[in-house]
Formats: sequence, C-alpha cells, structure tokens
Amino acid sequence: MSPSRPFILRPVATSLLMAAILLAGIVAYKQLPVSALPEVDYPTIQVLTFYPGASPDVMATAITAPLERQFGQVPGLSQMTSTSSGGSSVITLQFSLDLNIDVAEQEVQAAINAAQSVLPSDLPTPPIYSKTNPADAPVMTLALTSNTIPLTQVEDLADTRLAQKISQLPGVGLVSISGGQKPAVRIQVNPTALASYGINLEDVRSALQATSVNQAKGNFDGPHQSYQINANDQLLTSKDYRPIVVAYNNGAPVMLSDVASVVDGAENVKQAAWMNKAGSPSGQPRWGASVPAVIVNIQRQPGANIIQVVDSIKTLLPQPQTTLPPTIQLSVSTDRTITIRASVKDVQFSLMLTVALVVMVIFLFLRNLSATIIPSVAVPLSLVGTLAVMYLFGYSLNNLTLMALTISTGFVVDDAVVMIENIVRYIEEGEKPMQAALKGAEQIGFTIVSLTISLIAVLIPLLFMGDIVGRLFREFAITLSVTILISAVVSLTLTPMMCSRLLRAKSEAKQGRFYRASENVFKRIIDFYGETLGWVLKFRVVTLLVAAATLIITVWLYFIVPKGFFPVQDTGVIQGISEASQTIAFPAMAEKQQALAQVILKDPAVESLSSFIGVDGTNTTLNSGRILINLKPIAERKINATDLMRRLQPELNKVDGITLYMQPVQDLTVEDRVSRTQYQYSLEDPMRTS
Repeated sequence: MSPSRPFILRPVATSLLMAAILLAGIVAYKQLPVSALPEVDYPTIQVLTFYPGASPDVMATAITAPLERQFGQVPGLSQMTSTSSGGSSVITLQFSLDLNIDVAEQEVQAAINAAQSVLPSDLPTPPIYSKTNPADAPVMTLALTSNTIPLTQVEDLADTRLAQKISQLPGVGLVSISGGQKPAVRIQVNPTALASYGINLEDVRSALQATSVNQAKGNFDGPHQSYQINANDQLLTSKDYRPIVVAYNNGAPVMLSDVASVVDGAENVKQAAWMNKAGSPSGQPRWGASVPAVIVNIQRQPGANIIQVVDSIKTLLPQPQTTLPPTIQLSVSTDRTITIRASVKDVQFSLMLTVALVVMVIFLFLRNLSATIIPSVAVPLSLVGTLAVMYLFGYSLNNLTLMALTISTGFVVDDAVVMIENIVRYIEEGEKPMQAALKGAEQIGFTIVSLTISLIAVLIPLLFMGDIVGRLFREFAITLSVTILISAVVSLTLTPMMCSRLLRAKSEAKQGRFYRASENVFKRIIDFYGETLGWVLKFRVVTLLVAAATLIITVWLYFIVPKGFFPVQDTGVIQGISEASQTIAFPAMAEKQQALAQVILKDPAVESLSSFIGVDGTNTTLNSGRILINLKPIAERKINATDLMRRLQPELNKVDGITLYMQPVQDLTVEDRVSRTQYQYSLEDPMRTS
C-alpha cells in the first residue's frame, strides 16, 4: 500500500496536519535566539590575584604555584595557563566541553579555599575568579565621562550603581572597570621629617591602622533604658587623616600632617583610560583629542548568547542611568551585536532570495501556474517546520543553521518536483488527476524515501565528529537532516494531495504564447544536448582522459589550497595590544598610548576607540595596554578589517618606543590566551620545575 494514499484521499486531515507544522514553526521562529555561530565555547574560568609590591618571582612562587597545585586536582581540567607579573597573578582554567561551567565553578571555589592556608597571610584580598574567557573580546564596552565630576567619583558611581547591576544579569561573565580611578586617600611620607622626629615608617602605619577602625563599641544598659554606642571611627577623607597623632616628641604630639602629605586621590595612580571619537562634529572632540574616561568592559560567560546578553544590558541601562548625576555622560563605545545582527539578516535575505529563485525556475520549466503553486507551498513549509525542531533541540538562528536551511532548499524542491513530474506524466497520458496522483505517488514513494535516507547518510559523519569542530557543525548537520526529512514527509503527503486537486490535463493547442515559445527553446536545448552527447560518445577515449585529468587536478588543488580552521571574520571591531619597553614610566606609557590613538583615528575607516593602560587583570604588566577600535559600517569604509590593519601598520610603526599588535575580533574564540598575533606557540621544558 502506498504511504501517500491516506493523505490523498483525506485532504482536510492533510491540510490540518500541514497547518499544525506551519503554526509550530512560526511560534518557534519567534522564540529562537539569534547568534553568530553555535555556542561551542570551552568552559573557561579566570582566577585573578593581586599582591601589591610583590615581584614576578614572588608572585610565581607564593601565589601562582600553590594555586596551580590545587587547580591541578580539579576533575575535567583540560588546560591551565598562568601569568605572573609585578603584583598580579592570572590563572586561566579551560575545562572539557562536556563539563558544565557551574560545576567547574564549584570545583574552582573549593580549590581556592583549600589553598588559602598556604597563601601569604598579608594578601589584601583572596583570589577572585570569573566565568569568562580572557581571550574573548568584550561584548559591550561602556564609557563614562564628566567635565565637572572627578574621575574618582565617576568610578565609584560606576562600580556601585552600574557594574553590580550588570553583573547580576544572566550570561554576564565579568564586568571589569578600566581606568583605575577608585577613590582613596594617599599619604606620602617625608623621610626627612620622620628622621627629625625619631619616628620610623612602621610607627606611622601602626597609628593609621589603630585610628581608622570600624569595631563594636558596646552599649549602655540601665534599669529602664538601653543605649547602643553607634560610633564609626573610620576615616574617609584626607581632612580626617591630617590631625592623627602618630607619635609624641618631647611630650608634644606629632601629627600626620607634620611628617606627610595627605591628599584625596586615586587608589592606583598607574592606571588610566581614554575614549576617542573620529571626526569633529559639534560638541565632540576632534580626532586625536583624548577624553579621560572610566571604561566598563562587559564579557559574557562561555556558551552564553551574545545578543541575549547585550539586549538584557540595554534593557537594564536606563534604570541605573537615572541614578547617575546628569553631568556624567554614559555612552556605548562598542557593541559587537551590530555586525552579528547584520550578518544574520544577510543570510535570512539570501534564504528568502533562494526560495524565490527556486520557485521562479520551477515556473520557467513547468510553465504551469497550478503546478508551480505546489512546490511553492512545499518548500517554505519544510523550512518553517524545521524551525520547530530547532527550538526543541535548543538551537539558535545563526549563520550555520541558516546556511543549512539555504542549502536544503535545493534538496527540498527535488522531492516535490520528482513527485509532480511523475503525476503530470500520467495526467498527460489521459488519467484523471485523482488516479494519476494515486498511481504516481505509489510508484515514486520508494524513490523519495531512498533519496532521503541517502542524503541523511552523507551527514552522519558530521554528527559523530568530536571536540569543538563536531560541536560547531552538529547544528548544521542536524538542521539539514531535519529539513530533508520534513521535505520527504511533505512530498509524500501534501504534494500528491495538492496534485490531485490542482492539476488538470491541458492540450498543447490550448497553451499560451509563453508555453509555445519556451517549448521551442527547450527543444533546441535538447537537440544541442543530443549533438554534444553524440560527439562525446564518438570520442570516448578523449572523454575518459578529460575525466581522469579533472580528477587529478582536483586532488592536486586539494593539497595546494590554503587550509584553516575558520575564515577570518570582519566583525567591525579590531583589538589592539600595545607593548613598550619594560623600563618605561607610566607617564611616558600614557603619552605613547595616546599617540597610537591619534594615528588610528586619522584613518577614515575608524569610527571610535577606547584604550586603557595599567595593571588591572586584563593588562598584566605596566608596559602593556589595550585599544579597542570600532570601525564604520563596511558600506562606508569599503575596506575589510584585515586590509585596514595593513594600512594602519606603517603609520603606527612611526610612533617610537611602542608597538601595537592588532587582531580582528572574532565571534568564535577557541583559545583561552590573549595572543598578540594570529599564531602562537608554547615552549615547554620538562626539566624545569616551579
């Protein structure tokens, strides 16, 4: 019995079944997330420890090595890298793909707790971990500036009112504040004055520590009332610190202001950040003008959807922005979702264009409006039905899944055309449409099933590929397989049912001008094919030699064509890592960093940039900095990111004493190390131990 027979005889039930598939696909389309690529990031956690004043050797032996010994026992750990610099230790832990990052987080926290006993007792703060990949560029960068409020207050407001709220959003891995303008009281002791009073530096430190405290003061209890002593001895401003008595000399008190300079300032004066905008519109700085700013970099958790994270941030921003003073300007410096949304829209347009072209080609060859309507319904229905399965599997609308839908359009229409052609053949022989549909569907049903199985079998190896490549192409293979499978179902049910209702026999004499004109063209094409086929069969040896040569050239081209994991993307953002001499002073580093920004902003393809220097976890040394370059839309700059970097490099090389390494930001980040170049390698010495 033909599998299509019940559906041909029951058109209402078949129509309702197809309507259900269509409705499920439409609802799923509204719920599907959008992303650039399938989420295949390795679970990665970064552990950051600060120990001010410690040399790199001390950081490596006292901080990094004890932590590494504990992290080495964490199950599922596949790779561990560390960087120890002056006062900073950064350890990056990469876990296997099948490990949940929340489980890895618990293991890392337990390892940090176990290492607390062997870490230095005077460590200011315990190690801090974040679920983020340091090699992944921020998904969004915010810049806060003010012409009237000091940056120390701006940073304090950004930390307490902005960063904490953003950190609570799902998918946010790390919110880091660059610029280092955290408010503090700076006490600069005069050694000469200390010596004249017979006081050492330890006396000053002890006096400060004993004076500024926040401890329990007790309470007064009486028979009728009880009073809690609510006194706070913490000192918050330089004015409060100046009258502190640090010692007595000949019975006279020696105040802190007598031996030191006490000022309100920043906790770390060797950190700075700037934002720059190209052009000179009204109210905006000209190119080259650096605006001191507090930069808020937001990184996502590995595996989180970029667009969902950025959308949640944009939804949240108006709320904390209302709590900021009106003199603070908050602007979005970098938004990586702009190019992602544009690329997905381009692929969606290509998909719609492909469907339209397929329908047009079908009409040109069938030359029958009724016959064209049938595949015009079958193709979109198969694609829309696939969206429902994608939603059930937890997939997203990304470039790979949309490419699978685009490619499948050719396979989908094949099933419908094969079924229609076989039914039309019987109608032209004089059969009634219902009988032609039953007979044609019965004959071609097995062919469609076998074609479907063979096409899906080709994709099976992709389903069993391991590691990140398998994860990357699994969504592609499953989406394509599901589309082909739904296409077979539609071709065996809806297509023959519509053929039995819409197709009618029509003699050639009753056909229109277009049919007769195109028929002559098709006959000439067939005649030409017959002539060329006869020539090929006449010279069979030559034909076989050409086929063999084609095979050999194909194999040869396979070996010489450049190969790579993934093509370099142009996401509209370039990340730069600046590096100067190790002996450079902070003011000189700041000057050279701004000189690089001036050169970059002169290029007409650059829209804006943000840059920062100083040891803050992102930069591990004082002689390094970061620049995030935002490019204009590709239609305006008319040059890709790679060519732009080649154009900028000669001008950047003219800035003496500093080098800028640039890389275009990619949507897919495999490594967990920040590289200055496209390629990196590691040197290992089995004889060297920590």
